[in-house]
Amino acid sequence: MLILDTSAPAEDATARIWAGPLAGDRPPFASVLDEALAPQQDYLSDTERALYQQGKRIRPAVLLLAARMVLGSAPLPGKVLQGAVSLEMLHVATLIHDDVIDGSALRRGLPSVNAARGMETAVLVGDLQFVQAIRGFVRTVDRDRDMALIELVLDTAFQIGCGELDELRTDLNQEPARLIEHYWRTADRKTAVLFGLAAEAGVTLAGGRTGDARRAGFAGRRLGRALQVMDDLFDLAQDEADSGKPRGMDLLRRRASLPLVYAMEELGPDHRVTRVMRGEPLAAGELERCVAQVRATTGFARAYADARTQALEAIELLRPFPASAYRYALEDLALHVVDRRP
Repeated sequence: MLILDTSAPAEDATARIWAGPLAGDRPPFASVLDEALAPQQDYLSDTERALYQQGKRIRPAVLLLAARMVLGSAPLPGKVLQGAVSLEMLHVATLIHDDVIDGSALRRGLPSVNAARGMETAVLVGDLQFVQAIRGFVRTVDRDRDMALIELVLDTAFQIGCGELDELRTDLNQEPARLIEHYWRTADRKTAVLFGLAAEAGVTLAGGRTGDARRAGFAGRRLGRALQVMDDLFDLAQDEADSGKPRGMDLLRRRASLPLVYAMEELGPDHRVTRVMRGEPLAAGELERCVAQVRATTGFARAYADARTQALEAIELLRPFPASAYRYALEDLALHVVDRRP
């Protein structure tokens, strides 16, 4: 049985990046973010502002690091900073909508937007973030090549919506092999595609070659896949005090996370965990026991191995880029995703 050590969080790689190679980019990024949020001030509450203030900003960090792999330490063009801000706004929009779909009361240990302001307001506020994000990306266009990026942004937004719907439409009575295939397609659309956009947009906005932008995008998607699988594992492993939400929510909501699908495959159709995932109600106090049974399967370790493979593939895709602090920071981030403690 694989046991994830969820005690004493290690120093966060994203924080190191913002304090290290991106230290000079942090103030202008914050300034552009304030400008982007200004038109919404009458509609935002402290709840939404907290999402921007307390986030790790990993996606904009990926975009800025990818841009700096091309530009080095030269001043960043304004459109690169605008792209990073728009990416963060797109991410916040997905968080708000995720919580609406899940009916989550908490986000990072604080009340979610839907819990604080109601479902209707949360949907509209999430939509505002989406629209403002797209508006921001449109402002990055100053040459014909950038127009292809706008198409990529719109396709990414469409894929995210498809991923959310795919997750809701998962048929847990399918054979495990089909569920695993469905999981990866959903993870690609829900999570990985935004990391792919971050890395590809960074190289593109910095004036890098098309081939390099595509390669960076592939690396970003591998990083996003690894992050999604690790989030699946932490849902089963970390305490509520660390995560801000109860353990085992994916099982409670019958979400086909990778470790749960692997556990269903290993435990078989007659096991209590499988029956619960396929619709049988949980008895009072039974959730923790089912979580422990899932963690005892080899599927838990198998999912972690998949996450690590994705992270290592991301690093290999970055190897052709010139050696620099920025490439090394992206590689460190990929390893941190699978080595981190919550």
